[in-house]
Amino acid sequence: RLSLIKSKFRLAVVQLQVTSVKADNLSRARRLVQQAAGQGSKVVLLPECFNSPYGTSFFSDYAEKIPGESTQMLSEAAKESQVYLVGGSIPEEDGGKLYNTCAVFGPGGEMILKHRKIHLFDINVPGKICFQESETLSPGNSLSTFDTPFCKVGVGICYDMRFAELAQVYSREGCQLLVYPGAFNMTTGPAHWELLQRGRAVDNQVYVATASPARDEAASYVAWGHSTVVNPWGEVISKAGAEETVIYADIDLQYLSDIRRQIPITAQRRDDLYSVTSVQEASG
Repeated sequence: RLSLIKSKFRLAVVQLQVTSVKADNLSRARRLVQQAAGQGSKVVLLPECFNSPYGTSFFSDYAEKIPGESTQMLSEAAKESQVYLVGGSIPEEDGGKLYNTCAVFGPGGEMILKHRKIHLFDINVPGKICFQESETLSPGNSLSTFDTPFCKVGVGICYDMRFAELAQVYSREGCQLLVYPGAFNMTTGPAHWELLQRGRAVDNQVYVATASPARDEAASYVAWGHSTVVNPWGEVISKAGAEETVIYADIDLQYLSDIRRQIPITAQRRDDLYSVTSVQEASG
């Protein structure tokens, strides 16, 4: 009976409207986490850079140590709502360096994971967008997974989602849900945002969830929005528009194991011919 109860849980994704006022961002995020928990959510996901406008010119001004003001709010919100809270990401300052960091909190308010974005977003699409996170940020150097009573979860941030190997390693380590707080833009968003999520989901037979900031046309970096949840069959089961909202998805681990039984790619891999391996264990 217990296993039946645990085979389904509700996931909420908060698509937050991020402003230049940090205190407002934090209080609104907290209120929406409470709202999500009130709808029965057990795991809540916040967007990338949820406490600060997104951009290399903002990171140092908004950066904090961890623990700090923003992670204190996340800890309290997780505890009062009794949820696993994936705290999107914030600019983190540590030892004179800046990182794009996701802190995850358990329902007791304890920090259970800190993921620093491992692939920095340095791109140049002529005439469309040029962005260099490495101007101000340093990359993290660890893979990140955490356990819940429902399933194991793998964490990446935005650009990390483009690297299929990371998702493969996470699924090999037993993750059934991958979460990517991210802020794709008006060039990469319509082209690849949903495609990448569906690819990661169907390749690894896992659920994939992404959390974007809501779209602000007046911002220097305009986020695509469209936070999404994809199931292991590659279907979009929940999707936001461009505005601030909370979306929900019921994660069904029995359905996931059914898919894996029907199309048993894990057992049929030719490990004698190829493999994707991690050079370190994931921290969690």
